[in-house]
Parts: sequence; structure tokens; C-alpha cells
Amino acid sequence: MLTVSNLTLDYSGVIALEDVSLTARGDIITTIVGANGAGKSSLLKAVSGLVRPACGDIRFDGVSIIGKPPEEIVGMGLCHVPEGRGLFPYMSVLDNLLTGANLRRDAAGIRDDLDKVFHYFPVLKGNRHRIARNFSGGQQQMIAIGRGIMSRPKFYLFDEPSIGLAPLIVREVIDTITKISQENKCGVLLVEQNANLALDAALDAYVMELGHITMSGEAKTLKADESIRRAYLGL
Repeated sequence: MLTVSNLTLDYSGVIALEDVSLTARGDIITTIVGANGAGKSSLLKAVSGLVRPACGDIRFDGVSIIGKPPEEIVGMGLCHVPEGRGLFPYMSVLDNLLTGANLRRDAAGIRDDLDKVFHYFPVLKGNRHRIARNFSGGQQQMIAIGRGIMSRPKFYLFDEPSIGLAPLIVREVIDTITKISQENKCGVLLVEQNANLALDAALDAYVMELGHITMSGEAKTLKADESIRRAYLGL
């Protein structure tokens, strides 16, 4: 579903990614683990069209998306749920969710997907007219994920969905992402600071260090690797 080939990203002379290649299948969770500053978020921004790579290619569903504007990439079925959530704080939950459906014109489908969001996150249904800034960090993350669902994507990019959340909420968020992938038969590329949880949730995994992919394979295999356990799992 998603293929990145020999991608290099240059921020005014600072190399954020160099010759990065990876593949993420369309019906499973693939994760990227690595330290802060490794280039993980930059990669997701390049995939979603927020930054333009210096060279390389990105293909989504067989089509090159290099140079396409973000809204066109969203329209193709690729959704980016960014680090920090990016909500409109003084808009209601409902209005924040509906921004995810901005490119759609299928009213019945939009209603169905709102019901789907409230199925995954029941707490939002009864509070859909409250403004977003009045919710906890975990609930704001639910809104951000729900906004992504409203674009009805084929594939999700999740950037650090657990950042700043309490441990119990972290588990709930990762479990919900797993459920979304399984129930909707869609792919996920997950960047997550909690490497232990990410490797448990994913089938395929990559390790990124200083803008390079240094290891790849089945997530369970990487989790058992002694160097990964020492560097990222605290074991």
C-alpha cells in the first residue's frame, strides 16, 4: 500500500532523512521505533505532503505522491494523525470531527462514520457540543483519531499518539488503533515513543537512527533482539 524508496529530506542544509526505504502493507500495523530526533516525524510529514523531499519516491496504492498537495493525498485515502493532535481548541468536538470530512460530499456516509467514531469513543458522543480545549489529553487524542476516521482513509499515519498521556490511556489508545486497523482492514504506519507497546501492536517494524533505517523485520523478532531491548525497551 505504501512504499518509500531512497528518500532524502533536507531542511536547509540539515539532513533529516537520508536514503530511507520502507514498505508498509495495506492491512496490518507497521511501526517505526527510534529515539527522539531520529527523523520519524519528518518521514510521516514527507509521506503526507507537508514537506517536499530532496530526492527519492513515495508511492501510495501504486501511485507516486511526490509533489502532490496534502489535500489531494488525503483524497486518495491516506490520513495523517499528527503529533500534538492539532485540534481547533475553541471549536466543538463535533466540528473538529467534521473537519476530517471536509473533502467528502456523501452525507449518509459521513453520518455513518460519525457513528463509528462514537462507537470507538463513547465519551465523545455525549460531549460532542463541548469545545475541544476542555477535554483531557487522552480525550483530545480520541478527537484527533476520530477526525482521521472521518476522512474514511485506506491507510493511517499515526505520529506519537501516546505522547503526554497516562499509562492506562496509552494502552487504550494503542488498542483502539489496533481495532481500527483490524475492523476496517486498513493499513497503519505507527510512530510511537512507547516502543514496547508499538512492537506488540505491529506485525512489521523498522528502527530509525539519525535519519537512516538501521534494522527491519517482523516486530516480534525485533522485540527479541538484544540490542533493541537495551536501546529502546529498557531491558
